[in-house]
Amino acid sequence: MAIQHIFISHAWKYSEDYNTVVRWLNEAQEEGKLAWSNYSVPEHDPLIDPNTSVGKKELQRLLRNQISPASKIIVISGMYVAYSDWIDYEIDTSVDMSKYIIGLRPWGQERVPVKVQDNADVMVGWNKKSLVDAVLGK
Repeated sequence: MAIQHIFISHAWKYSEDYNTVVRWLNEAQEEGKLAWSNYSVPEHDPLIDPNTSVGKKELQRLLRNQISPASKIIVISGMYVAYSDWIDYEIDTSVDMSKYIIGLRPWGQERVPVKVQDNADVMVGWNKKSLVDAVLGK
């Protein structure tokens, strides 16, 4: 079983949605359905201020370094509104690197941001099976 190298869009902050996605992927791994490596590390150096030009460039560099080895990118579309600048950067970087983008529509959300919808290779609903199938290319 090939290891799936995954970057989960997270806007540099832990969130309930991010934790749910990680839990689903870990459960699927424990069930023998997939093997995966997490290339998204939601913590960053608190001394880096993303509101300064130097801090913004440093965070962009760190994001590129996280996205680069990943083969799949998961974008949780529900986080988009609050963190659109950073998620735009993650999506644009993923597209530039020809990464496979999985758009994940949070439970109960009918509308998906155009940026996510236009750039996702596949959009899936908020459930473990749909996400795992998308990661495996089913």
